[in-house]
Amino acid sequence: MYNEKVIEYFVHPRNAGVLIDADGIGEAGSPACGDEMKVYLKIENDVIVDVKFQTYGCASAIASSSMATEMIKGKTIQEALAVTNKDVINALGGLPAPKIHCSVLAEQTIKRAILDYAKKHNITIEGIDSKILEDDAHDHGHDEE
Repeated sequence: MYNEKVIEYFVHPRNAGVLIDADGIGEAGSPACGDEMKVYLKIENDVIVDVKFQTYGCASAIASSSMATEMIKGKTIQEALAVTNKDVINALGGLPAPKIHCSVLAEQTIKRAILDYAKKHNITIEGIDSKILEDDAHDHGHDEE
């Protein structure tokens, strides 16, 4: 069901943990289906200098979180906002169709963390699509684990 890269990022996740002094924190998930993600960002001069995540859920959710955080580390805020769930899927070498929503959850969580950073610092960040911040993108897909 899962390719080797997804398994690798699930078994050996990158950037797992908590940043105590995070500049932005984003959360997304659905306790009903069991997947919950939290992303912590450390930002200096508009660059994401550190990122950590906590994910409780299936292999696809953990692998998506791990890959997404790896993809945005060292990037500017605008570059991080440009990372989509499709980019995460491609970087992982694909996800099973019923698990695509896990990559959407990773994208939502990162964008929510960036939005949290913007609110805390009273700045406006162009490019945050309000639709990606909605919770309804993750209300399916766990009947086929």
